[in-house]
Amino acid sequence: MKRIYIQIGLLLLMTTGYAQDKQSKKADQYFESYQYVNAIEEYLKLTDKDTATPYVAKQLGDCYYNINNATEAAKWYGKAVEAKADAETYFRYAQTLKTLGRYEEANKQMDAFAALMPSDSRAKEHKANPNYIPSLTKKDKMFDVSEIAISAKGSSDFGAVLTNDNTLYFASTRNAGKKKDKWANQPYLDIFQTTRNSDGTFSEPVAVKELNTPYHDGPVTVSKDGNVMFFARDGHSVGQFEKNKKSNTKIAQQGLYRAEKVNGKWTNITALPFNSPNYSVTNPSLSNDGKTLYFASNMPDGLGESDIWKVSIDGNTSGTPQNLGPAVNTAGKENFPFITENNVLYFASSGKQGFGGLDIFRMDLNKSEQPQNVGKPVNTEKDDFAFSYNKSANVGYFSSDRSGSDAIYAAKEVCKAEAIAAVTNKKTGAVLSNASVAILDTKGNVIETRQTDARGRVGYEVECETNYTFQVKADNFETATFPIDKIKSGQSVVEAQLMPVEVIVTETEVILNNVYFDYNKSNITPEGAGELDKLVKVMKDNPKMVIFVKSHTDSKGSASYNLKLSKQRAQSTVEYLISKGISRDRVSGKGFGSTEPKVDCGSNCTDEQHAQNRRSEFMIVKK
Repeated sequence: MKRIYIQIGLLLLMTTGYAQDKQSKKADQYFESYQYVNAIEEYLKLTDKDTATPYVAKQLGDCYYNINNATEAAKWYGKAVEAKADAETYFRYAQTLKTLGRYEEANKQMDAFAALMPSDSRAKEHKANPNYIPSLTKKDKMFDVSEIAISAKGSSDFGAVLTNDNTLYFASTRNAGKKKDKWANQPYLDIFQTTRNSDGTFSEPVAVKELNTPYHDGPVTVSKDGNVMFFARDGHSVGQFEKNKKSNTKIAQQGLYRAEKVNGKWTNITALPFNSPNYSVTNPSLSNDGKTLYFASNMPDGLGESDIWKVSIDGNTSGTPQNLGPAVNTAGKENFPFITENNVLYFASSGKQGFGGLDIFRMDLNKSEQPQNVGKPVNTEKDDFAFSYNKSANVGYFSSDRSGSDAIYAAKEVCKAEAIAAVTNKKTGAVLSNASVAILDTKGNVIETRQTDARGRVGYEVECETNYTFQVKADNFETATFPIDKIKSGQSVVEAQLMPVEVIVTETEVILNNVYFDYNKSNITPEGAGELDKLVKVMKDNPKMVIFVKSHTDSKGSASYNLKLSKQRAQSTVEYLISKGISRDRVSGKGFGSTEPKVDCGSNCTDEQHAQNRRSEFMIVKK
C-alpha cells in the first residue's frame, strides 16, 4: 500500500523501444489510471504460456513493480529486455533483482542502464563502485532492530512518528471502511494512534476519527509541543482530482494539510497552498523549531520520480518550496523524509546504492557530507523506509516489508562510548605515563589492561549505560580503583589521581595499611596487592632487608581453624612478594591464628576490635 506514497504523481506510459499493442487498450487504460491489479488481469489475457510481446511484458513488469511483487516484476522485466528496452526498464529490472538478492544479475542490468544513461547520477555511482554490497554489508551496525507489537494481520502499517507525550501516530489499512483503492486492491489508509508505555510496549491502536476520510489519510508529522500537525490526504476527499475520460476514473494527487489540537481534538484543518491536482506533495516532517517543513513531491523542476523538498512555515503561511538538490535527490525515488532535532535528515531512496528496493539513508545537514546508507539490520533487500527518531525516548521507528507486508519496527541506536582514564600524581598533579590501567566489569573481572600514553591517558570502548571500574597501578604509587559513571554516548574522562607510596618504617617493623583477604579465603585481593607492592618497593630500596610476615585472625572461629587459615594467608603473602622479585631467602612467614590479639577482648570483642585483631605484620629481621 505504501507504493501510493512512493510512486507519487501520474505515471507516464513509457513506450521507448516498444510498439503499443492495439489489443492492450483496456489494460492500458487501467494502467494509466493506477488500477494495477485490474491492468495485470487484462495484460495477462494477452500472454500465452508466459510469452508476451515486449510491450506487454514491460507493462506487466511495471504493474508488478508498483504493487511490490518483485518476483513477478523480475520475471516480466526479464522478458521485456530480451528485446531492446528503455533505460528505466533496465534500472527497475536491476532493482527487482536486488530485492530478490540476485546482485550479480542486477549488476548486468545496471551495466545496460549505465550504457544508455551515462550522465545519470545512478549510472555514475554504479560505474564508480559496481560491487559495493560486500563493503555495505561489513559496515558497523548503527541500530538494533525489533518489530513492535501493533501490527494487524493482513494490514499495511507504516509512517510511525513518536511525539514527546509518547503518542505514536501511523498510517494503516486496518480501517473498517469498505472502499478499496484500485492501485493494489487494498483498503484506504487511515491515521491511527497508540500510546507508548514506559517499558516500550504500546496500547491498542485507535483511529484518529477527526482526521480520517473515506480515502487515504496519513502519514503525519507533529510539532514539538504536540499542538500542530501536518498530514497527507488524498485529493478525492476535497474534490481535487482530474477525470480520465478513457477509463472513466477520477485521478487524485496527495496533498498536505495542517491541523491544530484544541481540547484534545484535531481541528481547523487547512490545505497548504502548494497542493495541486497535477502533482503530489506528501510524507511531511516538521523541523524542531517548527519553521521548516520537509516533504516528498514530484512537482516540476525536480530531479527524479520523487524528490525531497522543504518549505518555510510561519503559522498558517508558507514560503516557496525548495528542492534539496543532487546531494539528496537522484533520477530515482527519494521519499519519506524525517528531520531530527539535531538537523539530521533521514530519507528513503531507490536511486542511491543500497541492498534493494528502498533503503534508508541519513545526512547531517550541519555538515558538508554525502548521505550515508544506515546499513543492516535496518536496511534489507526489501523496501525499508519512513524512518523517524525521538531523542527523548532514545528510539527510532521505521517501516519495512521484509516479512511480506508493511510493518513498523523499532530501531535502537547502537551506542558508541569511550571511557578515558587520565592518570596523575594526586599531590603534584603531574601526569603519569606508562601507568597500568585495567578496565573491570561489574563483577570485578579484568576485561583488558593497557598503559597510559605520554599524556597520562588511555581509553577503552565501552557499552553505554553500563557500569565499569578502572584499576590503576604505577610504580611508587598506591594502587587505586575509580568507578566509571554510566555513559550515555560519546566520551567520559575519569580523573584517576594516585597517591605516592608512603610507608612507615620503624626499627622493628614496616607498617602498611591492612592487607585485606576475602572472608574465609587466603588469596591476595587487588587491594591487598596494592599494599604489598609498597613493601616490595621498600625491600628493593633496601636490598639487605629481611622480613618476617606474621598473619593474625580474629577469635570468631575455632583456634585450630584460625591457625590453619592464618598460615595459608602468611604463605600467600610470602609467595606474592617472591613473585614480585623478592628473593626467597629475604622473606618468610608464619600464621599465629588468634593467639596474639592486638586487643585482648576475649569472647566480648566488638566488630571494631575483631577488625583490629585481623592483621598482617611485617617484622624487620635484618636491615
